[in-house]
Amino acid sequence: MNFKKKQCLFLTMFFFAIILQGQTTRNLKKSPHDLHFDNLASTWDEGIPLGNGMIGALIWKKDGKLRFSLDRADLWDLRPMKNLQTPEWKYDWVYDQWKNNTYKEVQDRFDVPYDKSPAPSKIPGAALEFDISKLGEIESVHLYINEAICEIKWKNGVRLLTFVHATEPTGWYRFENIEEQLEYQLSPPAYTVNGENADNNPVSGQDLRRLNYPSGKISRKDNTITYNQEGWGGFKYQVHTAQVINKNKIEGAWSISSEFPDWPKAENATTLVTTQLQKQFNGAIEAHLDWWKNFWSKSSIQIPDTILEKQWYLEQYKFGSVARATTPPISLQGVWTADNGKLPPWKGDFHHDLNTQLSYWPAYSGNHLDEEIGFTNWLWKYRDTFKKYTSSYFGTEGLNVPGVTTLTGEPMGGWIQYSFGPTVSSWLGHHFYLHWRYSMDKDFLAQKAYPWIKDVATYLDSIAEKDENGQFKLPISSSPEIHNNSREAWFKKTTNFDLALIRWTYEKATELALELGKNDEADKWEKTLSSWPELVFDETGLLFAPNAPFDESHRHFSHQVGYHPLGIIDFSKGEKNKKIIENTISTLDEMGSSQYVGYSFSWLANLKARAFDGKGAAEALKIFATSFCLPNSFHVNGDQSDKGYSNFKYRPFTLEGNFAFAAAVQEMLLQSHTGIVHIFPAIPEEWKKISFDKLRTEGAFLISATLEKGKTKKITIISEKGGPLKLKNPFNNSNFKSTSQFEIEKENIIHIETKVNEVIVLDLN
Repeated sequence: MNFKKKQCLFLTMFFFAIILQGQTTRNLKKSPHDLHFDNLASTWDEGIPLGNGMIGALIWKKDGKLRFSLDRADLWDLRPMKNLQTPEWKYDWVYDQWKNNTYKEVQDRFDVPYDKSPAPSKIPGAALEFDISKLGEIESVHLYINEAICEIKWKNGVRLLTFVHATEPTGWYRFENIEEQLEYQLSPPAYTVNGENADNNPVSGQDLRRLNYPSGKISRKDNTITYNQEGWGGFKYQVHTAQVINKNKIEGAWSISSEFPDWPKAENATTLVTTQLQKQFNGAIEAHLDWWKNFWSKSSIQIPDTILEKQWYLEQYKFGSVARATTPPISLQGVWTADNGKLPPWKGDFHHDLNTQLSYWPAYSGNHLDEEIGFTNWLWKYRDTFKKYTSSYFGTEGLNVPGVTTLTGEPMGGWIQYSFGPTVSSWLGHHFYLHWRYSMDKDFLAQKAYPWIKDVATYLDSIAEKDENGQFKLPISSSPEIHNNSREAWFKKTTNFDLALIRWTYEKATELALELGKNDEADKWEKTLSSWPELVFDETGLLFAPNAPFDESHRHFSHQVGYHPLGIIDFSKGEKNKKIIENTISTLDEMGSSQYVGYSFSWLANLKARAFDGKGAAEALKIFATSFCLPNSFHVNGDQSDKGYSNFKYRPFTLEGNFAFAAAVQEMLLQSHTGIVHIFPAIPEEWKKISFDKLRTEGAFLISATLEKGKTKKITIISEKGGPLKLKNPFNNSNFKSTSQFEIEKENIIHIETKVNEVIVLDLN
């Protein structure tokens, strides 16, 4: 063969190899928002996160081995809390102990057991480990967030691609340019390791051995490994991995399956992996990439602060990794349970005193309702469980929800002021309302949103009592986490937290009943609302309760939920409201952040954005991103920078701070909670060039906008459901073009009557 023919053959083979590789890495393009490291993390909570709402993995290195920490959202020890089955477990009994100054009885019976008992709790799955000692030095570790694929390169040319499939309960890995088979194993959680039980702190995580599980069984056959583990009460789960070895390539898949007594039988992990492996790596990755391409097409932003922009995209990525319509909602750690021989922080449960609520804030304006609806689906699924709890603990009809719940909605205990708080279901009802307002789905309104809020209002009717002035009040009331779990955490007069949620419930019950033509019910709710007092405030702003000011630094801004997120008072609703809000935020700033955790800064940014303070919002977000997050972007509550932003230095990982961050960025760019859309309402003065694409507003409008040289240039509106659009004129004058007829109303409001699926463009002349 002559030289030219050899050269031609070589080039043909070279380009053919590139084409084959392209089939694996379609659209695998680096983004400035990706995670990139020179080596693997050495701790689980800094690992590369992958997930699909049901299963997840963290990629890191332990004891010289490449480690995939594997997790599944429904791996739970569901043993009941025995102390919650006693006759004393009643709201009235708690009230009596509070009145009689025997409150230690309550703490001993209902607060302490949560700390001492290892379960109920979320539990970890297993770890898949590869011996990479012969591969030499790592060149890079890269997470492509657009494709949700982790790539690891070694300096000897070996390459690993791994992902958790976006729609199937399977994870995949592929080693390329590998010269020999890697030793690998499944490593069980430390349920039965030798040694003395160590930490039993629910924040840092109790020792897994306290669960008293039997040893799991690991079996190997050919290129497969299976791990079967029994848990409490007949619960079982299985982890399975299998490999296909072909020349210099290793392709493998893994899965986790769970089995609960009396639950419908599902495919086990072995069957799932066997079925998926038939598609091969390249076949499986296509559907995965398509899902993520669609996810990222829903919305995007461009802002001049690169730190905040990158963090926003990483929050969107994590949300896409932990939320689906058909999976359990986002727990404290989602599908990334601790892999350190311990239970996850706070048992990885569902905290409804702010954690689940904050986690779903960005989904609405972020245009991810398809994933967000998993939260309300889960709440609706366990509605009867919640009604049973309401009847048992409060002795009433209607609907309330335990403030701390298991996978199946059962109460877990904890600080009783919020774990059995009287208005938990009201705050959860806010998400039913938001889904309705952002989707304008009339079926959802009629079948779920109004029935939920109506049930909550019915419950509140039953629990309320009259004060000396003839107004309604709660027997005792709290403001979550204020005064921790002491007797002083209960207030004799209804707190602003409870009162805001109660007033909001009756206000929205009235609104939704009218929307459905239920005028008699609307009249009833409106009349009840008028019998509850207004929120209390003084020159310092909103108070905890009458004569109880916000007078010290605190992590939880429960006293001001009437401002954000509920919007009962709003910066745009007159000078009185504006002054209350300014004083409330000023007091927060004055008290300082010594007792803040990470989510406090995220929430503070939302508060400042709602007050049109772009500079303040951006500053709070910058502190969060640079001081309360690990290198992989996980929020870890404590200040990791040693810059003095908080006295908390610890690092328990939870997700709500991450997602509240994303919501705050979106609040800076777009607001619609008053029924009037505001474009770029809270932008720092130095931000002169900004754009966003397809952020969603109440009324089901998708809006894209650009700002150049500090001036709004163009707005594109897609009206999904039609109806009136009211937009605060972002051009500051009438010198703009519109593809649709409009009117300019008082206070410079643009009013457009839109049609279903109409596209409207407003452009500066």
